[in-house]
Amino acid sequence: MKRQNRRWLLRCSLLLVAVLLLSMLSLPVLAARPVLVFGVVPQQSAARLAAQWMPLLDVWGDIVGVEFRFATAPDIPTFEARLKAGEYDLAYMNPYHFTLFHQSPGYRALARARDKRITGILVAKKNWQGDLTQLEGQTLAFPAPRAFAATVLTQSELDAAGIHYQPQYVGSHDSVYLSVAKGLFPAGGGVIRTFNSLPDALRNELTVIHHTARYTPHAVAYHPKLDAATVSRLRQSIALLDQHAGAAVAFSQLNIKGWQLAADQDWDDVAALGIRR
Repeated sequence: MKRQNRRWLLRCSLLLVAVLLLSMLSLPVLAARPVLVFGVVPQQSAARLAAQWMPLLDVWGDIVGVEFRFATAPDIPTFEARLKAGEYDLAYMNPYHFTLFHQSPGYRALARARDKRITGILVAKKNWQGDLTQLEGQTLAFPAPRAFAATVLTQSELDAAGIHYQPQYVGSHDSVYLSVAKGLFPAGGGVIRTFNSLPDALRNELTVIHHTARYTPHAVAYHPKLDAATVSRLRQSIALLDQHAGAAVAFSQLNIKGWQLAADQDWDDVAALGIRR
């Protein structure tokens, strides 16, 4: 009798194991979210950019059903090289970058900041007095040769005013502001968004001495390798972001109101400048 009981218990145990294995096999497999690499133009330090962008990318990823992986580059020329190589699935790029990399490798417009135009600025130390003619013959700080508003627009307007200067490229907007505040340069180029995002102690050491003309702002663009279904979800998500409380907080960290859907031709005003750099 004891031997029969043991056999019965063994059979029951084997049956239970079999049932559990079948149950596990029948459970739906939770697929990992697709990963999309989101590149951000390095106007500021990587740490600052990550802190500003990750809250938005987390919310946006939940809406779209993907994981956005934040990426940037050590400097703007490296960022440009990575755009050219198509390393970013999506990217936040300056207006000139969009006109350039829309041609090749073919980035397409997805969104841009709502109710906003981009303006270049020149900043100097707080005690600045006078006008732009005082910059004649001076060495001025700029982020990089292809930084659209901070470099291209400010330099174009200095050139139009007949002011001669020597450009020094220091890598980022933050580096421009810091070097001007330290007195290494009499003035430098930036944009209002990055200027307003500076720590109060640094921003209070500077003053804006010139605003350029206004143009269509930075583009959020996607690489043509993305499939149509993903692009459709991305486009649908732009309106949903405006209704999301978490996104509103995240947008405030970026000093923008939100995003609106964009079309490639939105940057025709920039293309019309005929920039060749």
